[in-house]
Amino acid sequence: MERLATRVGIGFATGRKSFQNVLRSYVFHLEESKFPLESGVSLNLFVAFDPAYSGTKREDYEEIEPRVRRWFDEVFFFSPEDVKREAEKLAGLGIVPAGEARLCFGNGYAAQRNIVLYQALRQKMDYLIFFDDDEYPMAVTNSDTSGVALWSGQRVIETHVKYLQFSDVTNGYHCGYLSPLPSLELDGILDERAFRKFVEAMSSDVLKWEDVKEVMQNGGVTYADKTVITQSAPQLVEAVNGAKFITGGNLGFNLTNPQKVAPFYNPPGARGEDSFLGTCLGDHTVKRIPAYTFHDGFALYSNLLRGVLPTNLKGISLYDSREVIGRFHRACIGWVRYKPLYMRITHPDTYREILEDARNALRENIPSVCAYFNDRAFYDILTEFERYTADAEAHLREFRRAREIWEAMKAAL
Repeated sequence: MERLATRVGIGFATGRKSFQNVLRSYVFHLEESKFPLESGVSLNLFVAFDPAYSGTKREDYEEIEPRVRRWFDEVFFFSPEDVKREAEKLAGLGIVPAGEARLCFGNGYAAQRNIVLYQALRQKMDYLIFFDDDEYPMAVTNSDTSGVALWSGQRVIETHVKYLQFSDVTNGYHCGYLSPLPSLELDGILDERAFRKFVEAMSSDVLKWEDVKEVMQNGGVTYADKTVITQSAPQLVEAVNGAKFITGGNLGFNLTNPQKVAPFYNPPGARGEDSFLGTCLGDHTVKRIPAYTFHDGFALYSNLLRGVLPTNLKGISLYDSREVIGRFHRACIGWVRYKPLYMRITHPDTYREILEDARNALRENIPSVCAYFNDRAFYDILTEFERYTADAEAHLREFRRAREIWEAMKAAL
């Protein structure tokens, strides 16, 4: 009997037409390795897009050049209108109550990721691998002697497929510009103690001051670990306070047991959909696999996709532009919007004390932050923290209900 091909979905949740360039880079790596041809894998593309994010149109996503399209057996595209129609269809069939499908298919990145995950289950994919639209299948290390940036291609899809056979979830590594933090020269206006307390007030178990400080010292750059690049074995991800840390991109799912596939969720207007999914993976086998992607968080290195490999990576300075400060401010807002619920889930006995300490630290140090950046918009961080702290119990109920709705949706498949 002829062996059935392993069906692999490649998923994007995007609002940039430049995702086409990123997709092309993964395909070119496949052309070099001939992985689909030699392994018998069937590749299929799932793209959830939002044209409103950067003023694009549907054609910017759906018109894929033939050289790229030929590598995929099937392609699926989902606009916000498509997601809305799917939600209405589920309600019309009586699978979920009217108005509650929005808990999984509402707005934002969680909804985009969920429609891709749901449709991959519907299309009987064995595996699904998510990539972000600003991460490339490359790793950069820093030479020990000359300080020159050294680049290596990464076989990311192949590595996920290899280890998903024995995992529920696989998550690769990231290098490049992972954080919105620029290089800061702390001074008498904002010293290290004040900035540390400010960062720790916003952070969850994932964001650590030691990591923040190292990124700042490196000009915002995170280099790949050479031992990871050369090793061959994945690392088991252990739970910390009931959650397993994963990232939204370079992320693989084994879909052969749909019962173990959980949904993404974030509080309205917040991020953290990967962190909240991580709280659902207590009984899942989650592995950190040796495959890097380069995160181009400031859109500085699109020429990497054309083979232009810089010998040095640019440090991100506070003085580059107001957009650098704006990006950091938006990230801070995102962090404090999801921290209250994340603490409520992961520290159920002590979250009130944790949030009170965070509140006091923000009140104490935000004035110095505003003075340092010369931007009173940072006062919004405390306002948003208070609002999302007050709503934490409501968001917890919504999160639990979203998981119930997701189970009903899967059962209907």
